[in-house]
Amino acid sequence: MTERRRRRIATAFSNQSFLNSKDARVLRILAEYLEPKSRFERLRVDDTIVFMGSARLKSREQAEAALRAAEAGDGDLERARTELQMSGFYEAARLLAFRLTEWSKALDPKERRFVVCTGGGPGIMEAANRGAAEARGMNVGLTISIPVEEFDNPYVTRELAFHFHYFFMRKFWFAYLAKAVIVFPGGFGTLDELFELLTLVQTRKMTKPMPIVLFGTEYWRQVVDFDALVRHGTIDARDVELVHRTDSVDDAYDWIVSSLSEHALDQPGPML
Repeated sequence: MTERRRRRIATAFSNQSFLNSKDARVLRILAEYLEPKSRFERLRVDDTIVFMGSARLKSREQAEAALRAAEAGDGDLERARTELQMSGFYEAARLLAFRLTEWSKALDPKERRFVVCTGGGPGIMEAANRGAAEARGMNVGLTISIPVEEFDNPYVTRELAFHFHYFFMRKFWFAYLAKAVIVFPGGFGTLDELFELLTLVQTRKMTKPMPIVLFGTEYWRQVVDFDALVRHGTIDARDVELVHRTDSVDDAYDWIVSSLSEHALDQPGPML
């Protein structure tokens, strides 16, 4: 009589069909909390400075090359001129991240304070990660799985490169570790992230001091009319003071360093 083959029964934690099902959604959500938490703790990342902004902005060298091509008949000339003008924000984010990283590295040789953190994509995100990397600092990239063209941001520290499925878990990690936020010109995603943070601060669900910089005064004046919200009575006048508006890397750097030195320097770690 031939010996019957024993059936291999998968353990629950290795059952991919179950883990990818709707019944295991809570496990996947929990994984996007616990796995990043484990890495942040292992690498002693106490808190972050978050940079937000458009994924579409180009570096100055890329924009100049695109303009030369457009002038030669290859491309949209008007768009290329706009991209070159907007590339100033890329270079500002790069420089500001560089300076803040140099400052933070000098604070504590054992703990990593005020680490530059972005959404890990191109544009302003790449610029900030690039500036931090050029200052030889570790930096964070919180990417999200969306159906867009593949991109390469080589400046994110490999051990701190994360990839999320759930937007709300990605936003949680932006807010949870952040001690300051710098928002450059951006589109729907940037506006979504900005207003969620402003809501958390306004409603005092976020109790820690949260300096928020809007970089690019003319852009933000046109895109978000805070004064109109006050006039229509939908926000209080003091809510406008939740943000600091500037066009200057020096001013943004001084304001953030001053705010962090006063409110966050002696309070490492997450605070909500």
